[in-house]
Amino acid sequence: MFRVLARVEGSNRVRFKLARLEEPDSAFEYSPVQDWSELARIVSREEAPGIRWVWDDTAIWYPPLLEAGVRVERCHDLRLAHVILRNSEFTADTGFARAAPTVWDEPTGEQTIHLEQASTSLFDDEFLNQSLETSNTSQAADPIEELRAQRKAIEASGESGRLGLLVAAESAGALVASEMHFAGLPLRAELHEKMLAELLGPRPVLGMRPARLEAVLARVRVALQSPELNPDSPSELLKALRQAGLRVASTRSWDLRKLDHPAIEPLLEYKKLSRLLSANGWHWLDANVHDGRFRPDYVVGGVVTGRWASKGGGGALQLPKQVRGAVVADPGWKLVVADASQLEPRILAALSGDTAMAEAGRARDMYAGIVESGAIKSRDHAKVAMLGAMYGATTGESGRLMPALTRAFPRAIGLVESAARAGERGEIVTTRLGRSSPKPGGNWRELQSAAYEQGATDADASRARGQARSWGRFTRNFVVQGTAAEWALCWMATLRGLLHELGGEAWLTDAPHLVFFLHDEIVVHSPAARTDAVVDAIERAAAEAGRLLFGATPVEFPLSISVVDSYADAK
Repeated sequence: MFRVLARVEGSNRVRFKLARLEEPDSAFEYSPVQDWSELARIVSREEAPGIRWVWDDTAIWYPPLLEAGVRVERCHDLRLAHVILRNSEFTADTGFARAAPTVWDEPTGEQTIHLEQASTSLFDDEFLNQSLETSNTSQAADPIEELRAQRKAIEASGESGRLGLLVAAESAGALVASEMHFAGLPLRAELHEKMLAELLGPRPVLGMRPARLEAVLARVRVALQSPELNPDSPSELLKALRQAGLRVASTRSWDLRKLDHPAIEPLLEYKKLSRLLSANGWHWLDANVHDGRFRPDYVVGGVVTGRWASKGGGGALQLPKQVRGAVVADPGWKLVVADASQLEPRILAALSGDTAMAEAGRARDMYAGIVESGAIKSRDHAKVAMLGAMYGATTGESGRLMPALTRAFPRAIGLVESAARAGERGEIVTTRLGRSSPKPGGNWRELQSAAYEQGATDADASRARGQARSWGRFTRNFVVQGTAAEWALCWMATLRGLLHELGGEAWLTDAPHLVFFLHDEIVVHSPAARTDAVVDAIERAAAEAGRLLFGATPVEFPLSISVVDSYADAK
C-alpha cells in the first residue's frame, strides 16, 4: 500500500496533500493537509507494516517527521529512483529513459557531484568530501504520475528484480541518512579541542596558522631555500620544488613520497596537519558539533558510483584517526564499530563468479589468502596487484604483478579489463543491481575522432589515447565500487530494520541506532546491555546483503567488529 505526499503550490492555507493507493494504478483522491504538525499526526497514525511512503525527496520530508517523533519503516524516494532509472542500461530502451527532460531531471538540494570530474577525481577523498551546491525546483511535479512511470520502467527493463532492489535500497539509505543526522554521533567538544591543541598547538588568532604548523613550515622553507613560500598554493609549491632541483609533476602526497630531499618529510607533515586543520579543526568544531553531537549531513548517491557524499562543510565522510578519541559513547552506552574487511576485492570475486578468488577470500585477510593460493609471493604484493587491477594502476609494480594475478584469477581480472575496454570505447558499464556509468562528456568523442582524421598529429593521437585510458580507469572501478556501494546500502537497510526490532516500542535514540557511516564502516550507538544483540544483528545484516546481491555465492563478507567506549579504540 502506498501513501503519496505532495506539496501544494501557491496556497497560503493548505501546504500539503496526501493520496492513499492500494497499488500505483489505483484510483485516488488527494486529501488536504494543513501543516507539518497535522502531517506528523497523519503519518504517525497511518504508519504500519506494508505501508510505503512516496515523496519527492526524503531529505525534505523525513527530518521534520523525526523532529516530531515519527519514524517510518519504508519509503520510495522519487528523485533518487528517477536518477537511477533515467540512466540505467537496463531501462535504456524504455520510454522513461528516452523521454525529454522533465522537472524530475532538474537539480535539487541533493545534486549529484559533477560528472566531468569523475575520470580523474572520483576516488580522491577530497572529491568525495566536497561541498555540494544547493538549488530548488520551482515547478510543481506530480508524484503519482512519476511513481507510475517509474514502476512501468522497472517492469519493462527485463531486470525488475535487480532494479527494484536497487531503488528500494537507495530509498532506505535516504531514511538511514536522515536518522543518522537526527541522532548524531556522540562527540565531546572539549576532548576534540584538547587533541587539536596537542597536534597543532593552541587555538590561533583568526587568519593565523597554529604554532605547530608554523614550526613545520619554517623547516620546509629552510630546506627549499624559499623564505616566503606559501605551501598552500600548489603552483607556488611546485615552483619551489623545481627550483630545488626536484623533478615533480604534482604536489600530491603520493608523488612527494617518491622524492629524496630534506624538505619532503616536513612538507608531508605540514600537508597532514593542514588537512586536519581545514577539515576538522576549530572552525569545523564550532560549526558542526552542538549539544554533544556531530550530525553528519550525507548526500545519498552523491557520487556517480552510488557512494555517498557530504553536503556543506560538515565533512560527514571524514573523521581522521587523530581526533576519533573525541567520539565517546554516552554513559551506560557503547559504540559498536563494524567494517567490512577488504570489501571491494570480495565484491569483485562475487561479481565475476571467480571461484579461485572466492576461495582466497575465505581467509579473513584476503590478501594473505591470495598469497596462500600461490598467485603472489607476499601480502604487500598481493595488495598492490589487486588494487592496481581494480583502480587501473597497471604500470610499475602493479603492471609487473598483473600477469600472475590474471593467471590465478582469470574471471575476476577479465571482468575489470572488459569494463576498462568498454570505457576506452566510450561505452557505459553497469553495477550488479543496475546503476550505470555516465558516458564521457564534453568534447571526448570529438577528440577521439579527430585523432584519427587526416592531418592528425602524433600529439593528437597520444592525447586521445591518454583520454581513453583515463575513462577506462573510471569504468574499470565503477562496476566494483558501485556494487560495493549497493552491498553497503543493503547492509544498512537490513540492519536498520533489525535494530528497530531490538528497540521494540522505544524511540529511535532510546534504542540501538546507527550514527555514522563511511563507505564500508558503520557505527551503532547502543545501550551497553544490548551490544551482544547488536553485534549479532550487524553480522546477520552483512550476510543478508551478500544474499540479496549475489544469491548463493561462495564469497564471504567478514566483518571486523569492536565494542568500545571511544571510536579511537576500535580496531
